[in-house]
Amino acid sequence: MALPLDHIVIAVQDLDAAVADYRALGFQVAIGGRHPGRTSHNALVVFADGAYLEIIAWTAPAPEERWYRTLRDHGEGLVDFALLPQSTAQALAEARGRGLDTLVGPVDGGRVRPDGAQLLWQTARHATPDLPFLCGDVTPRALRVPEGSVREHPNGALGVASLTVAVHDLDASLDRYRALLGPVPLQRLDDQGARLALSGFDLLLQGARALAASDALRQRLATRGEGPCALTLRQRPGAPAQPLDLAASHGVDMRWHGGNTL
Repeated sequence: MALPLDHIVIAVQDLDAAVADYRALGFQVAIGGRHPGRTSHNALVVFADGAYLEIIAWTAPAPEERWYRTLRDHGEGLVDFALLPQSTAQALAEARGRGLDTLVGPVDGGRVRPDGAQLLWQTARHATPDLPFLCGDVTPRALRVPEGSVREHPNGALGVASLTVAVHDLDASLDRYRALLGPVPLQRLDDQGARLALSGFDLLLQGARALAASDALRQRLATRGEGPCALTLRQRPGAPAQPLDLAASHGVDMRWHGGNTL
């Protein structure tokens, strides 16, 4: 079975301002905490399906971190996404067995919540940002990802329907995804687009030669490079899908599934 989406990372300049803006957009936002040994802290928008948006900011420069460098050089917005393995070490070994031997990991990570609870995870990452990283829990996932009413959003958001990833070379990226994930349902959309049906959401890969019809994707590759560039959200039936601009979402191109831009 394909790995489910764990979270999508949004880098912002000011965490408090971003939290206020996302709450104004109708999302419940939970304060995540600080990462030991780093200058980053975060907040979470957790969906009913268990996936979440991580809003991350830094209290001091961290040029050794790719997400920080992207924020510094290109501004706020999407910077990465993670899939959820039951065991990072096992998923890593399986991917290496399929030929993806350039993965780095498992790498220990963690966060301290505002209530003092410490949570731990392990990650594995590929050198090219067209691929997601793996993020598997060591401590119970409920410590990292809040449950209950925090997952109920006034705007009716239920979860991620699809995530679009800009890539330089579609065929090369598809080969890496097959090695990372094993067999997954795949539909070629055209010579430079593909849809991968993962667990609970669609991953849309858009290659460089298709960018003539999309200023957003072309700009993404020219500045930030490969990586996530847009997402659609599933919404509770009957909830209004109000269009909102990129400033309110801190540079994130979000849309309701089949509806308006967020």
